[in-house]
Amino acid sequence: MDFHYTVTTNKSIDEAITALQQNLKKYKFGTLWHLDLTAKLKEKGVNHYTAPYHILEVCNPNEAASVLNDNQLAGYFLPCKIAVYKNKKNETTIGFTRPTVLIGLLESTALESTAEKIEMTLIDVLAKSK
Repeated sequence: MDFHYTVTTNKSIDEAITALQQNLKKYKFGTLWHLDLTAKLKEKGVNHYTAPYHILEVCNPNEAASVLNDNQLAGYFLPCKIAVYKNKKNETTIGFTRPTVLIGLLESTALESTAEKIEMTLIDVLAKSK
């Protein structure tokens, strides 16, 4: 299994981000932070990366609290990040690191089902957003 789940879409970056935010709300996920990485790099004087690249940090507060109550090291993985960018073929790409892979690093069977549920939710969000 890949460490990530990734899809492509015919939508623009902005359209994909708008769709993601709308679909995340249906599952009680909110966007905590939206980083335009390309703009931030440019602001810091890095001009040799110009492809659009955005990172959304998203969270379902109830799920996050539940995971943290079980193992505070899980906070190293929170919030979930969703990347939206133009790939080398100039396609809008949406992807995230699989929560099951990250939780697997903690070797906590108690958290595996929560990670699976969150992963399936995010996969559904991407499917509805592309």
